[in-house]
Amino acid sequence: MSNNQIGLPLNEAAKLADKLNILLANYQLFYANSRAIHWNIKGEKFFELHQKFEELYMDSFQKVDEIAERILTLGYTPLHTYSDYLKVAKIKEAANISEARESVQVVLDGYKTLLEIEREILDYSGELNDEGTNALMSDYIREQEKSVWMYSAFMK
Repeated sequence: MSNNQIGLPLNEAAKLADKLNILLANYQLFYANSRAIHWNIKGEKFFELHQKFEELYMDSFQKVDEIAERILTLGYTPLHTYSDYLKVAKIKEAANISEARESVQVVLDGYKTLLEIEREILDYSGELNDEGTNALMSDYIREQEKSVWMYSAFMK
């Protein structure tokens, strides 16, 4: 069996790239939803949530780039059209949401999906001894678990 340019078996690297493309697609929807609720939030929590949602979509923007670059590092092509993202993403578009609790629920639902995918990728990349992908997923999971705690506290 031959290996890719970073020493991972080609078949397994292809499967990993497919999983990362699914994560990429979900992040693109998470980013779009975060940006939309940032723009559209209204009410007494406007100032607090407007800023938090901006932080959220800026962080998502960064992660989209990191995931795409990891796919390229593995030797594969990242998905790059919204039609492709919509075909594979589990996260759905959140339209016309402006109320605080509903907006925060969109974030929590998105994190739930992202964490499930990231844990699956972490398990698989661990089997391959792919420390680059492991580190990325581990960092994302740690950050997002804390964010879930904080956004969940808002909902109580």
